[in-house]
Amino acid sequence: MKTYKLKLYHSKKNRKLEHQLWVVSKVYNHCIALHKRYWKLFHKSLNKYQLQKHLTKLKKLPKHSYWQEIPAHSIQDITDRIDKGYKLFWDNLKRKRKTAPPKFKSWRKYRSFSYNMVGQNIVKDHTIKVAGNKYKFFKSREIEGRILLLTVKKDACGDFYVYLVCETPEVKIKARLGKSIGFDFGFKGKMLVAPEVDKDISAPEFFKKQKKAITKANRNLSLKHPRSNNRRKAQLALARLHRKVYNQRNAFHWQLARELCQEYSVLCFEDLNLKWMQAGHGKKVMDYGFGEFLNLLEYIAPQLGTTVVRVDKFFPSSQLCYECGHKKPEVKDLRIREWVCQCGARLDRDRNAARNIEREGVRILTKR
Repeated sequence: MKTYKLKLYHSKKNRKLEHQLWVVSKVYNHCIALHKRYWKLFHKSLNKYQLQKHLTKLKKLPKHSYWQEIPAHSIQDITDRIDKGYKLFWDNLKRKRKTAPPKFKSWRKYRSFSYNMVGQNIVKDHTIKVAGNKYKFFKSREIEGRILLLTVKKDACGDFYVYLVCETPEVKIKARLGKSIGFDFGFKGKMLVAPEVDKDISAPEFFKKQKKAITKANRNLSLKHPRSNNRRKAQLALARLHRKVYNQRNAFHWQLARELCQEYSVLCFEDLNLKWMQAGHGKKVMDYGFGEFLNLLEYIAPQLGTTVVRVDKFFPSSQLCYECGHKKPEVKDLRIREWVCQCGARLDRDRNAARNIEREGVRILTKR
């Protein structure tokens, strides 16, 4: 399965997509209202099949005839989304987690719709057919495979994107032999700390570089009157800054992931609790985007024959001496950056952890 992301050119035709998003938001809010009313009357939840039958009848009424402007399968996708939301809500209630059922959404905040009855000839040269209308897009590569799902999304900057989920022939690439390496997550200018100094990887803090501009844009937004045109312009300026940070970080992650996969055959990382780390270290953890980077790495690695191994977060990588295997629980204190083992080895906390992560990752791999 591959997903292609296509950016549509700015055009007056895009107003049709905005209108379709408005229709979809109306259907979504109507479904939420039906759920709430049904629960109030009968103390039961509606399932998606009951909802779909009811919406089919409503479409035939003059009052809701404009619902026919969107594909029928888009309405089914709305009911699927709501059904998943309510199932997740009930599951979280059973597990005693803080949760809330699906809520009403403003049409300004409803940003996407999908449908799966897609023809295979909707893309021709630089044009794509969406819900009966043709739109021009920027074509960076050929679209391969059978199209299964089409999703239209509008971002915070007002740009439209089309996502095509395609089924492509499976190509199995065997894992190759070569070098292995382990990395420990670092803070002081290093995103990844390797066993050797020259293998360390530093990551630019893109959010920190744009922090002054984002702060100024936020302050400017807070001074504007609600629902005014100037406020919408300020919102757009702020959204563009956040998109710039995201694009810079995403481009860096793609480039780094490909370089690592081409150089090493086995990559070992610790499976960290990033939410807990964020509570202790703040925005710097999220600025690196370490979780997104690992997910991207696991997507790219099989294509190049590289294996990514995640070591359990409870593995005491910092407390074990790499030379003799002696465990020193006192090293759990993050203020200890260097320590001397009973065997006489002088160990750097992060580099010792990286060596242990590599050893444990290779051990896990050989057991598979």
